[in-house]
Amino acid sequence: MIALSAAALASLSLLAACGDDSGPPELVWYINPDPNPPDGFPGAFGQAGIAERCSNDRYTVRTELLPQSATEQRIQLLRRLVAEDSSISLMSLDPVFIAEFAAADLLEPLPEDLASELSPATLQGALAGATWEDRLVAAPLWANTQVLWYRKSLAQRAGLDMTQPVTWDQIIEAAAANGATVGVQANKYEGYVVWINALIEGAGGSIVTDTEAGPDASVDIGAQAGTEAAQVIRKLASSSAAQPDLSVSNEGTVLGPLASDAGGFMVNWTFAYNNYAGGPVQDDLGWARYPRTVAGEQSAPPIGGINVGVSPYGEHTDLALDAVRCITSLENQVTYAIETANMPARQAAYDDAELREQFPADLLDLWQESIDTAGPRPPSPYWSTIVNATLSRWHPANEVDPTSTPADSASFIEDALKGRVLL
Repeated sequence: MIALSAAALASLSLLAACGDDSGPPELVWYINPDPNPPDGFPGAFGQAGIAERCSNDRYTVRTELLPQSATEQRIQLLRRLVAEDSSISLMSLDPVFIAEFAAADLLEPLPEDLASELSPATLQGALAGATWEDRLVAAPLWANTQVLWYRKSLAQRAGLDMTQPVTWDQIIEAAAANGATVGVQANKYEGYVVWINALIEGAGGSIVTDTEAGPDASVDIGAQAGTEAAQVIRKLASSSAAQPDLSVSNEGTVLGPLASDAGGFMVNWTFAYNNYAGGPVQDDLGWARYPRTVAGEQSAPPIGGINVGVSPYGEHTDLALDAVRCITSLENQVTYAIETANMPARQAAYDDAELREQFPADLLDLWQESIDTAGPRPPSPYWSTIVNATLSRWHPANEVDPTSTPADSASFIEDALKGRVLL
């Protein structure tokens, strides 16, 4: 699960986070990159701004920036934690890291009073991504989800009633019939597995279940839900609605085609709204719940975000746990959402007047509903293995075969989990 070379550990510099003797202790918070602040933004932005606001006369919070890539974030944090690096106090963690870190005892347990305080205040999808073995092990800071973005004029020409749930079949056929495209994330990276997972969850299945069994988890991608997912991918890949760069598409590449004269559809995260706000297509931009894999079955939107974990090796874990309360407070979640368009994990934040002034009320309601009813990626300590094994059989999208790909990938994932094949 965690394989790190002795050389990598030996070369790691361990810096004490004890702060200056003349001042309060310093808590070092390793953060993932935030979006760039707007020109002329006053003061600290994003998570750095939260750190500044949460510093007080008992401790200060200083941020250290992790790499852009989630994979590199995971590697850097694991190296430091396995080496028992005392310089880390707090960590911004992708939900898919939680199971691996918690199973390896690399997260300081949240006190019962803090967990009890956070659980009823947090949306269910965000809670699921911070939980391991039925226990909340990190504090959700912000939550992310995907919705279906579309051009209203295109949907009208296609005769689609977007006030009602739509299926992948419907939007692919509508785009193809009108010279438009459907934007997805299908490069050979985790974003493609996010799409595959959402399709399978939306068909009532899972890639794997019984994930607490580790390498003995049940691999279910070969069941009927996997076939349903493969049929959607095959349909888009073989359709004129597929964008030319489908096999290397990501969250950024799909933004442009939606804004083109042809318009179309796109699934993407909450940040997409700010990309079009104030632009020429704003009035023609629509949003709806994530498309259904199977007609009559509710879709399972992807869920992401960031949780704040506490290192068990920091010198001031008691202060770090106290800082978690401030960092993930309702006020900081609202401010962070307004600044970055990364949505709050707390339910009450969606009623905030300033947030509703920044974003359309119906879009906020859609994001909140989607987060609360999302289809999380399986919480497995071996998620990185599952991702790589899935990609090896499902990429590129135009080679996906519903009659063979799901079953082939099930066998390969099981072999990878058992250590019978190398990735």
